[in-house]
Amino acid sequence: MQEDPLRFGLIGTGRIGQVHAASIAANPDTTLAWVADPFVGGAEAVASRHGGRATDSPERLLASGELDAVVVASPTPTHVALIEACLDAGLPVLCEKPIDLDIAKVDALRPKVAASQVPVALGFNQRFDPAFAETRARVAAGEIGEPEHLSIVSRDPGPPPAEYIAVSGGIFRDMTIHDFDMARFFLGDIVEVSATGAQLFDEGAREHGDFDSVVVVLRAASGAIATITNSRRSRIGYDQRLEVVGAEGSLTVSNAPSSLVSVSTARAVEARRPYVEFFLERYATAYAQELAEFVELARGGKSTSPTFEDGRAALVIADAARRSAADGAVVRIDG
Repeated sequence: MQEDPLRFGLIGTGRIGQVHAASIAANPDTTLAWVADPFVGGAEAVASRHGGRATDSPERLLASGELDAVVVASPTPTHVALIEACLDAGLPVLCEKPIDLDIAKVDALRPKVAASQVPVALGFNQRFDPAFAETRARVAAGEIGEPEHLSIVSRDPGPPPAEYIAVSGGIFRDMTIHDFDMARFFLGDIVEVSATGAQLFDEGAREHGDFDSVVVVLRAASGAIATITNSRRSRIGYDQRLEVVGAEGSLTVSNAPSSLVSVSTARAVEARRPYVEFFLERYATAYAQELAEFVELARGGKSTSPTFEDGRAALVIADAARRSAADGAVVRIDG
């Protein structure tokens, strides 16, 4: 007997909120019941497109009695309070990263999450990209032996607006945090961080004391090393690559092409179009699979959804990277 679709509430209707709304509407196991955003016009637009009732009040959404689960895609400073409110309402919650920019607030909520039977998942969608997930499964199966080195390249096509950088928490907590989670996904606990950053081209980064380009070296508890290269600019499109090297070989994930057609002329051979333009294209399948795994979690089944502890661990690494880049020193992580 097929179960009824889970009734979802969505809090936040910005770019990521709209992605989640589309995923909920497209999944036969889910339906969008309520949408909340203080900018009620955004909530009304999403509800009109994908279904559900619109409100400017997350409290009204949570108190409706018409939900089975919630996606939190609101600004980062609201995450802790909304996760706690979902726990109080007994509603499984999938929250976008980071949990908060202040690790003290995350740690204050940590005991309540641990004691609760209500599922909490974090939005590290890249774990669910088919190519990355396949690579991780093949590493876990021992195909290349024990991992020794992980290399991650992540470059955005262009920098975000300066006003976004001002509230983002900086490149390590905003952008690199996905790569920190991927490093843990492949290598396990991280115990040492060394990071350096530069202000090469983005005036917004200079204005707000952030970096537009960073390189990070991580050491795992196993002894394996991860290197992460980030940039806010890539003229070739959204640059997302990964390589894992082990004792018996390596596994490589290349960039996603925007076209499979190449042209050869007297000027160039096998010339192709740039890579896909942005993360919404590159990770569309990953967002859909992220939701499917959260549905399993919300129903009480086995799930690979990243946990609150995964979100906390990635933030701890991000904070260590910020300290390392500021002080020019290696930072140890004790737990």
